[in-house]
Amino acid sequence: MEEDLIASLTHQVKEEVIENYLTERRIVALQIEDIYDRAEGLQASAVKTGRRLNRLAFLVITPEMRKALINLLTVPELSFWKESMDKKFARGVRFIRVKSLTDRGKFKKLLMESYHRLFDHMEHYRKAYEDLRNEVRAVNSNIAKFQHNFDLLTIINFLKGLDTHAIERKHFLGENFTAEELASVDRKLHIRSISFEELELPQPLVLRKPDTMEGTLSDFALEIYRKHQSHVKRIMQ
Repeated sequence: MEEDLIASLTHQVKEEVIENYLTERRIVALQIEDIYDRAEGLQASAVKTGRRLNRLAFLVITPEMRKALINLLTVPELSFWKESMDKKFARGVRFIRVKSLTDRGKFKKLLMESYHRLFDHMEHYRKAYEDLRNEVRAVNSNIAKFQHNFDLLTIINFLKGLDTHAIERKHFLGENFTAEELASVDRKLHIRSISFEELELPQPLVLRKPDTMEGTLSDFALEIYRKHQSHVKRIMQ
């Protein structure tokens, strides 16, 4: 009778330990899955933001002016954003409609509004980028806590110690496992921390606020218009 009670209690303890392990593991797995889902959405957001930069690059007409724009916005040479600028203009980005009494004034407004929309998209992307980076840190902390609290080899050894019969230990817990086999199980079930860099998300550009760029952009627009007036008029038709 006493042995049956001990066996029953032992079985309950085993179930509780294993259930706690599996529950916590599922929670961590869902957190990791959420990170990768958000990263996928953020990659799409980067593409949309890149299209706004591509539109601005299209408006400055020539490679010479694009180079000046790159310097103005401090776009890294080898970057997602530079690649976005070099692509053919995406007509999927709705062209901006502006009004002015002269073509020169209209072009100046067009360039400034294009920059404003780029800035808004970049700031939205930056916030999501920073939020995700912080979330990765939090999930990695949870992974570390899980690994510390639920060391698999310790759990296996603990469960083995609850059994009173060697045959039961062999049948249910695999006492005949070799050290190498146990280590292999531990490696396979190990949860690796998330590397934010491996998500391959482009670092957001640091852009000046539109109201501080008005004078610079106005002069830039007038220079483009003066040098390429006929081309500017064509793209505004």
